Amino acid sequence: MSTDLKTILKNRIINKWSLFCLISIPMSTLMVIAMMGVDMSTAPGVSEMIGFSVRFAVPFIYLVVAISSIQILFPGSFSMWLMRNRKYIGLCFAVAMAWQGLFIFIMSYFFHDYYFEQVYLFRDELEGSIGYIFLPAMVVTSFHFGRKHLSSKQWKLLHKSGIYFLWAYPFSTYWWSLCNGLYCYGSPVPLDYVYYWGGFLAFALRIAAWGKQRWQATNRNAAENNMPLALRALGGVLIVSGLIWSASFYWQDRVTDFLTASAWSADLVLWLPFWPYEPYLSLFIIGLGTMLITKVRSADKSIWAVDS
Repeated sequence: MSTDLKTILKNRIINKWSLFCLISIPMSTLMVIAMMGVDMSTAPGVSEMIGFSVRFAVPFIYLVVAISSIQILFPGSFSMWLMRNRKYIGLCFAVAMAWQGLFIFIMSYFFHDYYFEQVYLFRDELEGSIGYIFLPAMVVTSFHFGRKHLSSKQWKLLHKSGIYFLWAYPFSTYWWSLCNGLYCYGSPVPLDYVYYWGGFLAFALRIAAWGKQRWQATNRNAAENNMPLALRALGGVLIVSGLIWSASFYWQDRVTDFLTASAWSADLVLWLPFWPYEPYLSLFIIGLGTMLITKVRSADKSIWAVDS
C-alpha cells in the first residue's frame, strides 16, 4: 500500500466520529427525503420505509462481522483503518436500525389492524425483538460509561452474541427470499442476491480467519501435527460441498421436511429463532471442513475464536 493511501486513511475526516457523521448524516437525510416521497399516512407507505431503512442497515452489520477477520487474513493499513473505526461503523448500523425501529413503531401503533393482519408473525417478531434488545445494550457498552459495568468476558460475550444474531437475521431473510423466489414468487430481485452473498462472505471470512489461526498454531506445533491425510482430504471435500450447497436452494424442501419430521421440531419452528437453521447449513459444513483440515490440540485455546 502506498504511503499516500496510508496518509489518507489517517485523515481525521474519515476516522472515528467524523466518519460516523460523514455516513449517518447523509443516510438520515436520505431517509427524510424518502419519507417525503411516500404517503406516510398509509400503512403501505410506512411498510415501504421499513424496507428502505433495512436496506441501509444490512451492509453495515455485514462489514462489522467481517472486519476482524479481514485484519487477520489481509493485514495492512486498510484493515487497520477498518479495525480503528469498527465501533463507529457499528454505530452507523445502529442509526439505520433506529430509523427502522421508528417506522415499526408507527406501523404497530397507528396501523394496528394492518400490522397484525398483514405484517405480524410471532417468530419474526421474536427474532426482531431479540435484535432490538441486543442493539441498545451493545451501543451503551461501546462507551466507557457502559463498558465499566461489565467484565472483559461479559463484554465479549454480549458483543459477539449480538453481532452474530444481528447478522443472522438479515442473512436468513435474504436466503429465504431467494428460496421463495425460486419456488413461489418469480425471480428474486438482484439486491436479494447481493445481500445474501454479502452475508455469506462476511461469515465465510470469519471461518477462514479462524482456520488461518488454527493452521498457524499447527505449524508452530509441527511435532503434534499428526492429522491423517484422509481426514484433511475429507475436510477439503466438505469445504467444496459447503460452497456448492450455498449456491443451490433446491434442497431446501427436502431438508426442511427431514429436520421438522418430529412433532417437537415442527413446534420449535413457531417460536425458536431461525430453527431449523437451514440458511446456515452451508456455513456449518464449511466450518466443519476447516476444522478437520486445521485440527490442533485443544490446549491451544487462543486459536478457537476470532475476535468479535
